[in-house]
Amino acid sequence: MTELLTAAQMRARESAAMDSGAVTGLALMKRAGRGVVEAVFAEWPVLANAPHRAVVLCGPGNNGGDGFVVARLLRDRGWQVTLFLYGDADRLPPDALACCREWQRTGDVRPLDDPEDVMRDGFDKDAPDLIVDAMFGTGLTRPLTGAVAQTFAEIDRWKRAQAVPVPCVAVDIPSGLCSDSGRVMGGRRMYDLTVTFHSAKPGHYLSEGPQTCGSVRVVEIGIPRHDDSSQNRPDEVVRLTGPPLGLGKHGAQHKYAHGHALILSGVAGRSGAARLAARGALRIGAGLVTMGVPGSAQQEVACQITALMLRRAGTPGELRTALEDARINALCLGPGLGVGRASDLVSAALAARRATVLDADALTAFAEVPEALFGHLHEACVLTPHDGEFARLFPDLGARLRDEPSSGPAFSRVDAARAAARRAGCVVLLKGPDTVIAGPDGRCSVNTACYDRAAPWLATAGAGDVLAGFLTGLLARGLAPVEAAETAAWLHVDCARRFGPGLIAEDLPEALPAVLQSLQSRQHVGFDRT
Repeated sequence: MTELLTAAQMRARESAAMDSGAVTGLALMKRAGRGVVEAVFAEWPVLANAPHRAVVLCGPGNNGGDGFVVARLLRDRGWQVTLFLYGDADRLPPDALACCREWQRTGDVRPLDDPEDVMRDGFDKDAPDLIVDAMFGTGLTRPLTGAVAQTFAEIDRWKRAQAVPVPCVAVDIPSGLCSDSGRVMGGRRMYDLTVTFHSAKPGHYLSEGPQTCGSVRVVEIGIPRHDDSSQNRPDEVVRLTGPPLGLGKHGAQHKYAHGHALILSGVAGRSGAARLAARGALRIGAGLVTMGVPGSAQQEVACQITALMLRRAGTPGELRTALEDARINALCLGPGLGVGRASDLVSAALAARRATVLDADALTAFAEVPEALFGHLHEACVLTPHDGEFARLFPDLGARLRDEPSSGPAFSRVDAARAAARRAGCVVLLKGPDTVIAGPDGRCSVNTACYDRAAPWLATAGAGDVLAGFLTGLLARGLAPVEAAETAAWLHVDCARRFGPGLIAEDLPEALPAVLQSLQSRQHVGFDRT
């Protein structure tokens, strides 16, 4: 999986590279600027074909130094470049000052302190073909205010008024977007391309990041890559999920070797969600899947299923009897279960100490008394709340996510999921386009449905029930809770992308075989976990 570096971690990588003598700060800056220019031309080849005009906005730190390099390289290609600097050139950091001096040999530095002057000199006289934001990057620690905020607002209005779109590029991360959390600090604006360095940052994928950044390109600038993840504590690392490995079955194994999942259903007329989950568990490879139903739903469910099995488990007593079968090794409670019935059934399920997925109604049932749930959870549990359910179970964390950030790094969904997992003592899968999976030890990953993995069709009723089923099936197959959650989330998105527009929840399990076959073909290995 790809590592996502916070601002502090990125600074540490840069410092280590410079301290080792592998590279200088000035070299990193020049490579970053060149990487931005090359990324722009790759994104819009027409801009590389002839000289054009650009406006470059530089800030008072090293991000501004990158901007000076971009401006100089464009000018060397014959471009007309108007450059604005926020702050005093003489107070720039040494490397940024050196790049500023190189620019000043033939170019002017205009002050960015009056929005009217910026618009008159940069936009109204002669419209640019490219706007480059090199103001603050990952170093932003407070919301944008004053002349800077007003200038960006005026540029946004100008852009919207243009008949032909003018590309806007962010260097490292859009100004006003927290690189650790993806939360906007000081006005929302839209970019077309964000060029970042060495590694993507959490803010590119979390919260408002994907809607702000446009597309994201990662440019190598010469920082050595060392596999030092084993040296870090789990709570120091955030990774982007990737394609799973080894999900096939060994030809010599029988069905019980792949686990037996029990999915509890709601009453008559409310069994559909559990059937979706059960179908997902079966498709993802659980050897057997049984639906545990109340008596009122027995006939309804029996008429709807074939490969799934059925038994009475509508009361805590019936559930305890069902769990006398030790071969049942994974449970799912919540989809369509009914809030009124959920509390007692969850308590009975957790007492069995089997791998357990708690979703939907199984979480809502404890909204008023979350401590009553936390006291019974164990390490083989996975909670799968969406934002609303999360805020009810963890109201203090939900409030922090809703509060407008007043400083950076802002409280993030990663921070929230990690804190929740520690409090609950089990894995938390916080659902959304930026699904965050956190373990009680601080291990954390982000699974996204954005950029080239966008899957807007997942916003459909029942999709979360199928995800719960995927996760339960993987737990039944013996995957550890964090691994099962990461794998289920990744496959869930890929199934939606495989099917495409028109997706309904029933389509997700049926798309899974083609997704798994494609993975097997790309990996050129058998799916054997033995």
